[in-house]
Amino acid sequence: MTVTTSTIPPAPHGPFQPAYLDLIDDLRTALLAQAGELLDGIYLYGSVARGDATPGVSDLDVTLILRHRPAPRDASMLEALRLALAARHPEVSKIDFDIGTRIDALAPRHLHSWGYWLKHHCRCIWGNDLSRCFTPFPPSRTIALAVNGDIVEVLERQAREIEQLRELDTAKLVRRQREAARRLLRATSVLRAEDEPSWPQTLEQHAALFLSSYPAMREQIDFFMRHAGQGGAPDDQFVTRLRAFAGWLQLQLQLQQQQS
Repeated sequence: MTVTTSTIPPAPHGPFQPAYLDLIDDLRTALLAQAGELLDGIYLYGSVARGDATPGVSDLDVTLILRHRPAPRDASMLEALRLALAARHPEVSKIDFDIGTRIDALAPRHLHSWGYWLKHHCRCIWGNDLSRCFTPFPPSRTIALAVNGDIVEVLERQAREIEQLRELDTAKLVRRQREAARRLLRATSVLRAEDEPSWPQTLEQHAALFLSSYPAMREQIDFFMRHAGQGGAPDDQFVTRLRAFAGWLQLQLQLQQQQS
């Protein structure tokens, strides 16, 4: 059941799990040593930030806000640092950096994307905590579209990546299927009604809210829910079904635009 609320729940702020404390310290130390002049703030989001990660399975999701746009050498340095951190920390399956700049994060046109993201998902572990620049956001379809407006392109990119992994790396293939399934389930929020008062927090809540409006899609949602969990297996039908759902989603968005 989704949570009905006047404003979206705040970003996580509880204690970190002991299994990740060394990683978080290493992340902060390495970033400051190699990119300190570039950084405005370091944030965590996702399962590690919430304190419900699974060692060896969960990712470490990091948002980096930079003082200015990175030069090519800066981008290369950050990518090398990310890979080095991932190589020496098996307690996470991988490390992702989402990178933005201070000017973009504070721009009025990005209020419902960067503003919402920093306020309700990110916890600052170093630097300027820009989440303090925003008041809590009420649930809205505007936010869902701002955050997931490129979902069809994202799902197609993930489909191509999965195709390239077939028969090469089973563990990575399963992980990529899981990531794509989770992204798809969260992105169903783009079809929420503008006056919907709830704001899903879990995949189960996203699925339930979506199915309340589109019950005929239950079989498809059940398929992706199975692949969104741990312990999945490679599925030859996954890419086909991912693309089919993305195409259906694109059609629904076009219909909504025509009706508005």
